[in-house]
This record gives sequence, C-alpha cells and structure tokens, in this order.
Amino acid sequence: MSPAIESEEHKALRSAVAALGKRYGRDYITRTVAEGRHPTELWAEAGKLGYLGVNLPEAHGGGGGGITELAIVLEELGAAGCPLLMLVVSPAICGTVIARFGTEEQKRAWLPGLADGTRTMAFGITEPDAGSNSHRITTTARRDGADWLLSGRKVFISGVDIADAVLIVGRTEDARTGRLKPCLFIVPPDAEGFQRRPIDMELTAAEKQFELVLDDVRLPADALVGDEDAGLLQLFAGLNPERIMTAAFAIGMGRYALGRAVEYARERSVWKTPIGAHQAIAHPLAQAHIDLELARLMTQKAAHLYDAGDDMGAGEAANMAKYAAAEACVKAVDQAVHTLGGNGLTREFGLASLITAARVARIAPVSREMILNYVSHQSLGLPKSY
Repeated sequence: MSPAIESEEHKALRSAVAALGKRYGRDYITRTVAEGRHPTELWAEAGKLGYLGVNLPEAHGGGGGGITELAIVLEELGAAGCPLLMLVVSPAICGTVIARFGTEEQKRAWLPGLADGTRTMAFGITEPDAGSNSHRITTTARRDGADWLLSGRKVFISGVDIADAVLIVGRTEDARTGRLKPCLFIVPPDAEGFQRRPIDMELTAAEKQFELVLDDVRLPADALVGDEDAGLLQLFAGLNPERIMTAAFAIGMGRYALGRAVEYARERSVWKTPIGAHQAIAHPLAQAHIDLELARLMTQKAAHLYDAGDDMGAGEAANMAKYAAAEACVKAVDQAVHTLGGNGLTREFGLASLITAARVARIAPVSREMILNYVSHQSLGLPKSY
C-alpha cells in the first residue's frame, strides 16, 4: 500500500487513538503540568490498549507494527491536545534499538515493559559541548576487566525522573577524535556515580529535562547494547525514528492549534459575519492546513521507508519530514494565536503555551540548520564548509 493512502487498519487506529485523546484532552495535560506530575493515567491506559508498543515485536509483547503506526498514535494524541513526549523516547528510540540490536536477554528484560508502559527508558545523547554534532561526543566507555566504566556529561535528557533506565550514547576509549565510534549502554539511574540535575525550563511540559553527570559509572558487560564496532548503524537506527516521531509530535500540535482557531473563527463575530468568513483570517488558516498535510505526507514516506528497512532513504526523508513538520507547526500555532487575538494569550484557551512548545520541534532533536546542512550535502551533493 502506498504510504500516501492509509489502509483501513491505519484509519481505524487513528480514530481509536483520537477517541482516547478526546477523553483526556488539553485540560488533562494542563492540569498535570500545574500539579507538577506526569500524565501517568493516559500513559497507563494507552499502554493497556496496546498503543505504546504498537511498533515493537509481537514476540515481546508489542503490536508487531512499525514507526508508521507509532507515529499515528503520537500525532492523534497531539491533535487531541495531549501528546506523550516519552513516546518519542521510550518505545520509538530505545525500544527500536533494543528490538533491532539487543541480546535475547535484553529484549526479554525490556521490551514487554516498554510495550505496555510499565517500564520507561530515557535516551541520553546530547552533550553540553557537542550540541547537534554527535561526532563530538566525549562521554567515554573504558573496559575494566569484564566491566565497563562510563564517564561524561549529558544535557536536555527527557524524563530521567520516571525512567527505569537511560540508554546512554558514549564512545569507546580507543575511538579517535573526529571519527565517531559510538556505543550504547543501558544505565540504571540508581547506579553509583550517576547524578541528575533538573534544568529549569520556560517550556510548560509534563516531561522534565535533566543534565546528567556520569562519574566512572560501573556497568556489567551485558549493559552494552549490540556490537561496539557497529555502533554508528545502531545509533542511526534510533535517530531516524526520533526524527519521524518529532514530526508526528509537531503535526499533532499544529492540528490541535489549527482546530481551536477554526472553531473560534466560525463562531466569533465582530461585524455581521463570523471572522472566519474574511479571507485575511481564512486564507492563512487554509495555508496552515495545507502545510500540515504536506508535512504529514513526508512523515508517512519516512516511516514507510524506515519500516521497509531502507535506513539510507529513511534518513533523508526523516530529516525532511522533521523540518517540514516543525515549520508547519510553528506557523499553525502562530496563526492560531493571532486568530484568537487577546484570547490567544489567555490560559482559558490554552494556546499560548504552545508558542514555546512549537519551537521545540525546530530545535530538537536536531536543529533546522543542521537538517539544511544534511540536505545540501547528502541530497544535493554540495561541498561542506566544516
């Protein structure tokens, strides 16, 4: 089936997840943020219904689908105003990496819990001095007998406070600077030498961000996921789903904002007709809708290529999808707030907090400028400036 035309199964998944999202809605997320807690009720119910692990293997408790299905789940929850950011991290990145490269023991230990939501895993790649340049990772793993010792720092790591483990990206000690030889480790947050510090964010989200310090954290040999010499392949097997899921996150948020604006523009009358009858209001909203639909098409293409095993093709499409979705989301949110005027900045209408949240998709997990670098070098074959 072409990724441009959704199957009946996918349409059914969309409507089922949309119904779940509608029961919780934006007010639920706003309340959990205000109370300083996590959306545990929605997470647990989504897990029980099989939505969290829809991409994970059936043999280990998942739905046997792919990133295509998981992206649908996140987009529809976002469109209902209650996206689950940890869907990007726990089942999409960590679950995918373990399912593809983990030992049988690691799969048995982690995948059933990640699939039903009873266990959560965070992902640690970003470093204070590396930013979007993963080749500058300095977190180092060195052997000590049969064990590994892990040292370094990570920043902007989501959900460490609720994670049962963090999948940490480091490099082996013998890796030369400039040539990334990544290795991935499952690190329990109560390990000796593992410290976390919350980062005070302006972003209003249930998921908190953390800085991590790893000071000679001792890990057993079986904490390593996959082969230390095939780390780059394993790393990108997690990063492509991350970009696809970020695109789904952005499209869902954009759809939610647009829906609120359209509803308002249909009902709000300043002169004789609803403001939505005026093209100065209607056309920008129509344009936002078109941009979101186009971004969704590229997201579906990226997910389709990834699920078909085309990692190279998926890399290009996932970067383009993430870029397009972030731009569409920011414009949709901006137009929605503008459509509501003063009301767009009130807590009652709940759009103002999305102004900051929408920017996340432009910045994370890789900046829009780095995606433009990728496309100019990889897709167009232009020379590098760095």
